[in-house]
Amino acid sequence: FETGYGPSGLPHIGTFQEVFRTTLVRRAYETLTGGAPTRLVAFSDDMDGLRKVPDNVPNPDMLRTHLGKPLTQIPDPFGKFESFAHHNNAMLRAFLDQFGFDYEFVSSTERYQSGAFDEALRGVLRNYQAILDIMLPTLRAERAATYSPVMPISAKSGVVLQVPVEVV
Repeated sequence: FETGYGPSGLPHIGTFQEVFRTTLVRRAYETLTGGAPTRLVAFSDDMDGLRKVPDNVPNPDMLRTHLGKPLTQIPDPFGKFESFAHHNNAMLRAFLDQFGFDYEFVSSTERYQSGAFDEALRGVLRNYQAILDIMLPTLRAERAATYSPVMPISAKSGVVLQVPVEVV
């Protein structure tokens, strides 16, 4: 079972309920299957670009200079961790540990950098047009104009690009 989390802000009750709800479904599955083994993955989308500056963190002016960049490439405004994402991921883990959740933490940055997603990304690119044919009719016009199933990071600006891919 997997639950996702975007560490663009501090963990809160909504973050808790995502993990709690998935844990309830996991436990129900285990009960219905007579104890089939399961695991819970708490997946951090920490390569997402920072879309806005949270109002409950220090150094908002510094964060504004990093809008659009992957969360693991943004300095920690608290000055305690390697990045803003690392700070928020640590807070999430401490939060979940405090309530005794049984989970495996996974960072998207670590998975992308290790190559764990490479083959899946190649599959997306091989089927790019078929994916667009399914997705575009489901999106509002303004989102459809910039939709791509992959979001490359600009080598020049370091920003996560939300643009249609013109060359695959």
